[in-house]
Amino acid sequence: MNGSHQKSPNLNAYIESFHSIIERECYQRHVFECFEEAYYWIDDFMDFYNNRRYHGSLKYLSPSGYHQLFMEEGPVEERAVSL
Repeated sequence: MNGSHQKSPNLNAYIESFHSIIERECYQRHVFECFEEAYYWIDDFMDFYNNRRYHGSLKYLSPSGYHQLFMEEGPVEERAVSL
């Protein structure tokens, strides 16, 4: 089994959400003239997505920030967000 079940769209929600985000925030903002240019912008976006973009589903931390906090403190509890 490949980790995704047939006829179970709920199991694909996270990747579908990611595809929507990368489409909106990267692909629609750039015109790629060649593979190297596409690689540059997608790599730049992935760095932003993983290290600087805040995710509501990760308690408003970046994925790397959430991972670091998880490794230091264990499971991250729900917390209030101060603006």
